[in-house]
Amino acid sequence: MIIQGNATIFERTTETLPEPTAPPDQLPPKLVLASASARRLDLLARIGVTPDLVDPADLDETPRGGEAPRAHALRLAGEKARAVAARHPGALVLGADTVVSRGRRILPKAETAAAAEDCLRLLSGRRHRVWGAVCLIHPGGIERIRAVQTLVRFKRLADEEIESYIKGGEWRGKAGGYAIQGHAAIFVAWINGSHSNVIGLPLFETHALLNSAGGAAGAGGTW
Repeated sequence: MIIQGNATIFERTTETLPEPTAPPDQLPPKLVLASASARRLDLLARIGVTPDLVDPADLDETPRGGEAPRAHALRLAGEKARAVAARHPGALVLGADTVVSRGRRILPKAETAAAAEDCLRLLSGRRHRVWGAVCLIHPGGIERIRAVQTLVRFKRLADEEIESYIKGGEWRGKAGGYAIQGHAAIFVAWINGSHSNVIGLPLFETHALLNSAGGAAGAGGTW
């Protein structure tokens, strides 16, 4: 209060109080993505999820003798998540894997033009399966894992189309030797199932797993 002559003036000061913070044991755990895939980061961004850390597991992904495609995807997703969870106790760890198969044959992640061409010739005019697996390990060690299957049929590819695609280079490092989000989209005559799964991460199932951990309840996510 300030008195000036016969006038009394009241002043009110506004103090900015700090935002309340949750106790450390109530803060949401860090989300760690156990993958170096830029595609998976982009897909997570579509649902408003940004991992706190990216820490690739860097495992040997060679299929075991007689291993079925679905089992291979599930095994790798789980192994990636567990390997990274051991390095980040108290974090949520998300691991994923994508496998392209024709029958029981697991197609490679093409690293050479010859491998990519072999994949495209095998897939030309035929139907194949894309298996996606995603594993979320909670801070307490609880492990939740899902497998997703997408059916894809390619049109019959002319030699010129295969040659042109190989020259473009987007096949490099891609399961089955193609990227459906790129130029290979024109090869797809028919698809049944999750499109994001073919790119590298089944978003419906991933969102459900994160939601079960309390971190992606809304369309925008919270990480």
